[in-house]
Amino acid sequence: DGRLTFYPGNQTVDLPFINFMKRYGTVFLNAYTNSPICCPSRAAMWSGLFTHLTESWNNFKGLDPDYVTWMDLMEKHGYHTQKYGKLDYTSGHHSVSNRVEAWTRDVDFLLRQEGRPMAKLTGDRKHVRVMEADWQNTDKAVNWIKKEATNLTQPFVLYLGLNLPHPYPSPYAGENFGSSTFLTSPFWLEKVTYEAIKIPKWSSLSEMHPVDYYSSYTKNCTGEFTNQEVRNIRAFYYAMCAETDAMLGEIISALRDTKLLKKTIVIFTADHGELAMEHRQFYKMSMYEGSSHVPLLVMGPGVKEQQQIPNVVSLVDIYPTMLDIARIPAPRNLSGYSLIPLLRGKAESEVSPTRLRPSWVLSEFHGCNVNSSTYMLRTGRWKYIAYSDGRSVLPQLFDLTADPNELTNVAIKLPAITRSLDKMLHSIVNYPKVSSLVQEYNKRQFISWKQSLGQNYSNVIANLRWHQDWLKEPKKYENAIDKWL
Repeated sequence: DGRLTFYPGNQTVDLPFINFMKRYGTVFLNAYTNSPICCPSRAAMWSGLFTHLTESWNNFKGLDPDYVTWMDLMEKHGYHTQKYGKLDYTSGHHSVSNRVEAWTRDVDFLLRQEGRPMAKLTGDRKHVRVMEADWQNTDKAVNWIKKEATNLTQPFVLYLGLNLPHPYPSPYAGENFGSSTFLTSPFWLEKVTYEAIKIPKWSSLSEMHPVDYYSSYTKNCTGEFTNQEVRNIRAFYYAMCAETDAMLGEIISALRDTKLLKKTIVIFTADHGELAMEHRQFYKMSMYEGSSHVPLLVMGPGVKEQQQIPNVVSLVDIYPTMLDIARIPAPRNLSGYSLIPLLRGKAESEVSPTRLRPSWVLSEFHGCNVNSSTYMLRTGRWKYIAYSDGRSVLPQLFDLTADPNELTNVAIKLPAITRSLDKMLHSIVNYPKVSSLVQEYNKRQFISWKQSLGQNYSNVIANLRWHQDWLKEPKKYENAIDKWL
């Protein structure tokens, strides 16, 4: 959650290395993901293209395997490149269940796709390495810096992808289930200030926007939660962020120990945020700030220190920025813009007039846990969210200055602003057409999967993540699918 990297969100947890990057570099106050889920978001970051251009519609469909990423181009231009950890940009390693849930989101039924979110403590006050796989990848990156990077004669680019602070799988909910367990140890929990944790305000279920209600239901969050449960989930999430910060610290320390820190640009960001029980949801897949607003911090040679940038930026900007750092000409078709002028503290007027950065960012979502394609336009104080064809589902409009918690949808109250933002969104993407393409894709994929199963169709359906709900009335749900097809 990007808001944790600046005041007032950062009061909840101690993040010393994020603070180090702020002191010696630049923090973006309004950085957004271009799609709030792992694979489509990473596809945008590695390609520099919006989601409707990459057609990375869900967590299984990313970039074509032969797509030329910024790292490929840097390697071609003489950079030594190295990747460790989570990549997830050509295809996510996600279950069949995850795909089927995305394809069938247009079916008229409600089935829980996730385990109920919960907090779980492990180990003792000495237990530091909770997310073992991330620590192993961090160790590999540190060793590479110390043994390889120091001896290189050419410039290098190193990528480290971490899973944390992503919630963990929940074995109690069955083998196919998603990740609804917020897990940490007492060591990290001590870094969290419980008193600073705010319990989010929830709308009543009957007042929720229909898409929010569907998300909350499929994420198993419509039941009763005590304040203590909500506070714990949030605290454990912040503790997981503290563990992530420590891994960032390992990289910074390795660069400092090898005398490379002053010669190296360091970028810290995320593919999406975490709602951590805001708006009666956990996980991502939403355009609310907790899910779509990501951290983006940069430090290194030429980057202005202690700078806070209010401009809206997004992950597609990473591609042109990396090429700008390496002085490689950028392809013309990119959706993003180089962040280098902003990082150097230059005014817009000093930047090349040929490609002026727009005053908006676009995010879109077409995957599971949401029953409609979703498009978010963020510009100035406004966040406009349109759904599907723009008519069948009502839009949302939030005034982030007056209503930072996004509790009051003012779309109907402010029709002129809503119309103007919708027109702006239409000029960027023909969103009703994209929604229709996604619907056709979902149906095609589902039919082909169903045909590949033959007679076994209903049994397999019953073994997906939603099987507990499906088995209560299988005939009813089969009929809903037949009606949709």
